Amino acid sequence: MEKETAMNAIECYFSNLRVILDKVENTQQGAMREAAEKICKASLDGRNIFTFGCSHAGLLALELYYRTGGMATINPIRAPGLNLDVDPATMTTQMECLAEYGRIIVNNQPMGAGDVLIIHSVSGRNTVTVDVALRARELGVCVIALTSLQAATQQPSRHPSGKSLHNVADIVVDNCGCMGDASLDVPGVPVKVAPTSTAVGAAILNAVIAQAVALIAEANVIPPVFVSANIDGGGMHNQKILAQYRDRIFYM
Repeated sequence: MEKETAMNAIECYFSNLRVILDKVENTQQGAMREAAEKICKASLDGRNIFTFGCSHAGLLALELYYRTGGMATINPIRAPGLNLDVDPATMTTQMECLAEYGRIIVNNQPMGAGDVLIIHSVSGRNTVTVDVALRARELGVCVIALTSLQAATQQPSRHPSGKSLHNVADIVVDNCGCMGDASLDVPGVPVKVAPTSTAVGAAILNAVIAQAVALIAEANVIPPVFVSANIDGGGMHNQKILAQYRDRIFYM
């Protein structure tokens, strides 16, 4: 008897991503365009742009800054204990549930009215994320949330208010992912594998930034976009951008 061929997990995962990306494109363009318009306005008005996320959600905050083809004026918020550069990594899970820590984080950022804050959280339920959004909005900051509405609406918030990120943000972009993020059933494995939020989220946010850049250009302003330092002339271009926008760049 011939042994059954193992499933093609690679093909299945790419298929899952295509389904999700198609759903995002078909259902989230309105929110993505609105987000791009807010980023464009903040840029034209000389305001600041920030990104934030905890643990793996923070990877997308890092994806957007100091990035080839990205806007030089996007600033990541990297708070102690919430990033994957800490040991043990499990500490991040505990830290993102701390009450009031999110407010402390925002209070120590140069953040104010007219600024934009992009927050990524798949579940949107943890205390730090909600506190960051609430405090930012108190300061007049436009909060753009990237989250999974399926996950966020099927489990309760851990914030004392009972609210999740999508309840307190100005603009909500759904990553159209599944509950628990992992997307693939593998025979013989009791839990799903292969998360989609990072791949899909990166596509969403890079598309939003691309749209914001297009809008800035339509206003007859040259957008502050980085060029790869690995091509001739790239380093010189980037140094000029960093110097020109130094008052809105806080990661230097």
